[in-house]
Amino acid sequence: MGRVLLVFRLVLADVRRHPAQAVMLLVSITAATAMLSLGMSLHGATEALYRQTRAATAGPDFVAFSPGSDRAATSALTSLEHAPEVVAHSGPYRQFYATLTARGTTSNVVAQGAKATPGPVDRPLVTSGSWVRPGGVVIERGFANALGVHVGDHVTVAGRSLPIVGIAVTAAYTVYPWAEMGAEGPGDNSGLVWLNEPDTRALASASLSVTSAIYLKLRDPSATQAFLDSHRASVDPNQATTHFVTWQFMVVQDSVMLKDSQPILVVGSWLLCFLAIAGVATLAAGRAAKQTRRVGLLKAVGATPGLIAAVLLAEYLTLALLADALGLTAARLAEPALINPTASLITTATGPTGTTIAVTTIIALAVAALTTLGPTIRALRTETVAALADTAHQPQHRAHLTRISALLPAPLLLGLRLIARRPGRAILHACNMTATLTAIIALLMLNAQPARGYGLGGSSSLTNLKVDQGRHMMLAVTAALIILAVINTVTITWTTAQEARPTMAIARTLGATPGQITAGLSVAQLLPTLPGALAGIPMGIVLCLLFSAGGVTWPPAWLLFATALSALPATAALTAVPARVAARRSVAQTLSAEA
Repeated sequence: MGRVLLVFRLVLADVRRHPAQAVMLLVSITAATAMLSLGMSLHGATEALYRQTRAATAGPDFVAFSPGSDRAATSALTSLEHAPEVVAHSGPYRQFYATLTARGTTSNVVAQGAKATPGPVDRPLVTSGSWVRPGGVVIERGFANALGVHVGDHVTVAGRSLPIVGIAVTAAYTVYPWAEMGAEGPGDNSGLVWLNEPDTRALASASLSVTSAIYLKLRDPSATQAFLDSHRASVDPNQATTHFVTWQFMVVQDSVMLKDSQPILVVGSWLLCFLAIAGVATLAAGRAAKQTRRVGLLKAVGATPGLIAAVLLAEYLTLALLADALGLTAARLAEPALINPTASLITTATGPTGTTIAVTTIIALAVAALTTLGPTIRALRTETVAALADTAHQPQHRAHLTRISALLPAPLLLGLRLIARRPGRAILHACNMTATLTAIIALLMLNAQPARGYGLGGSSSLTNLKVDQGRHMMLAVTAALIILAVINTVTITWTTAQEARPTMAIARTLGATPGQITAGLSVAQLLPTLPGALAGIPMGIVLCLLFSAGGVTWPPAWLLFATALSALPATAALTAVPARVAARRSVAQTLSAEA
């Protein structure tokens, strides 16, 4: 049998013998790599989507707005058409600032007059229905999604009911709800619609605010600032009325929608990585004794240290690579909805970049390797006879501690002895609680902040998509952390129970009941839970304050402390089942096995 095949068969056999541990490892690393991949994918995602949309819709490089629709307003804009830097233009178009009502929800709207055949610059892509026709309205896709309307529904624009004939995407405006782009509108969140030009006469007679707009395509799209500097004075000598917008500004403004999501995902991914390390380290430590005996058997049949190391590490590294692939796949499936929350841009199939794949793969392998390297080295250094004998390690006894602990109730005494023999694991469990409560407290802080809706006058009838996106991401990160914390708590309890079987069996021979054994195993987890949960309160608050823009609304203090203290009954419930199962094991069977 070849060495590679031998390693593969030994790894496969071990996975079959311990499927639950393999699943725990997969879930931990998959969650961490998926979250990290999503966080890295947000960097530059908006610009990539905007470029795709601009290419598909012949988007402008430069947009100029002038208040009014008279000859003075349009002549200031048309003077830009003949500039040597301009290669194509569309407009001027009139756009009115009105209100739109749909399904009982009212919002500000920018209603632009459009021709049946769009010009060479800004040709909106119709994603549903058809382009403008007399008596109908076309709604920008992000605005339509927010309103929940479709082709065939009716909306009321400035008091006039119109059917929706189409839904379209454009790169001439920033994403919903920023259709005004700083022009002379009412200054509130607005959507965008297109009307047939003759239909805008009714809007003109309603004495609504109106602005003229022209779209320009430049010979050098990167030279928009130079074009603006050279023509600002000639178009608007007083620099007070005409408003200019470049495509670079639109990219920056569009990316504001993801401003809160990226730090949440990046910080969340690091917290998940920490919990993954804690879980894998516990699994590796729990299997250290079995791995030591396995090393002794392999040495006894002539295996070299290199082959033994390959067998011990290959399982974890293989599972880590599989988990990394699953995490990247999950991130790829979730990415379209995440990077385009308003649906105002075109989302094409994109995959993780090479940098993202490299970073997540390195982290996944590092999590698996660093947590298993120590037990592997210790097993390799153990002599063959000692590894096969697998003798118990006699703990150190301190008389003064024994006298003090003798006064404690049996469950507390057993729990403290378990913590004293494995202080590192208790600290790890406390940090596990701290990381989880940090995310939960940050979520409570985030949800306590007031959010101005996108409806008319800030009404919450239209959701604030930017805030809602951040809250959804925080909720997803918190849910993933809670799942991993649950897995880690159960793993730590079960591992501790398996390692302490001789101690618990001896305690039962001295009169301890199964209930006291169960309570002692639970106490070993509850004691580090309390300081870890309380430490999560200030850390969650600090995390929220780091990314807050201004004043912070504080949730009630009792809610924060109640949330932290709820970790105690949750931990007790999670540890009860594995502790009870371990406590019901026969004393005679345990002691005879040790003998």
